[in-house]
Amino acid sequence: MDTMEAIFTRRSIRKYTKQEVSDELLKELLEAAMCAPSASNCQPWCFVVIKDHKVMDEIPRYHPYSGMLPEASVAVVVCCDLRQQQTIGYGVEDCSAATQNLLLAAHAKGLGTVWLGVYPNESRVNGTKNLLNLPEYILPVALISIGYPAEQRPRQERYMDEKVHYNQW
Repeated sequence: MDTMEAIFTRRSIRKYTKQEVSDELLKELLEAAMCAPSASNCQPWCFVVIKDHKVMDEIPRYHPYSGMLPEASVAVVVCCDLRQQQTIGYGVEDCSAATQNLLLAAHAKGLGTVWLGVYPNESRVNGTKNLLNLPEYILPVALISIGYPAEQRPRQERYMDEKVHYNQW
């Protein structure tokens, strides 16, 4: 799948088959995530891979949009190591870029994903920190549900001329 096709056809997938995502494929997705751009190349991201369904089953207790996790093969929490960001706030942007890279790489490999926002929702941040025993300096930014899709979602046209301005508003 070429890059433009991946961008135009990636959709949130909430239904998965029972097929497991291999460790090799998961590593490839994480490598893609770590190829994201970052401010001053500080690369403040770190990742918590969740394969234990007992852990995944706890997430819907504090994250209301994570109901697909029981069917997922794996989940990845994209975190920001606040000690590594050189300018306050840019670490979240860097982790968001890493998240998008992971989503596109997964789609290109035939996987389905959902980006579940964690930051800046305080209850989701605290719930994730507590569940995963994250150190104080690690900020969970996003949670990604990953599995082989059991549903197909069509491409959506999202371009709107009225949202584009040239040279000034």
